Amino acid sequence: MSTSKWLVDATHSSVDFTIKHMMIAKVKGTFHEFSAEIEADPTDLTTANIQFNIVLASIDTRNADRDNHLRTGDFFDIEKYPTLTFQSTSISKTGDGEYDVVGNLNLHGLTRSETFHVSYEGTGKDPWGNEKVGFSGKGSFRRSDFGLTYNAVLETGGVLIGDEVKFTIEIEAGKAN
Repeated sequence: MSTSKWLVDATHSSVDFTIKHMMIAKVKGTFHEFSAEIEADPTDLTTANIQFNIVLASIDTRNADRDNHLRTGDFFDIEKYPTLTFQSTSISKTGDGEYDVVGNLNLHGLTRSETFHVSYEGTGKDPWGNEKVGFSGKGSFRRSDFGLTYNAVLETGGVLIGDEVKFTIEIEAGKAN
């Protein structure tokens, strides 16, 4: 394939995360609003340009009180920092259809280099003849690296909220005309 521009089909894509709670369980959540522009040959991502944006207000952990707290200055401070962005800087092939995507992750006013593992899932045409491509991604980062340090110490030792945030991303994108 040749290099083309691909736009995320949000109705067939997802951005999910997991974080430890009380050091004994995991809380899962999702972001409902996100976008991405991918300029790539999907069969060889090594020269791709990937820009990904998440609207932090769209967080959903299935608990309205928790979601509202996450939007405040204790955490995301969405009034001041409404989005999380990722811009790829280098991509290396790690296997057949497997890549490490390195880029600048900007969250809460801070930018750090982070690496995410991405798998090419395939290409095809939908029933209307539109070209589609699929990718899966996963990775993690420490929230403290981005100034997100709100926490509480537990009586039994440890903390209420884990530092590592694990992400899984499923993307279906359509070829831009």
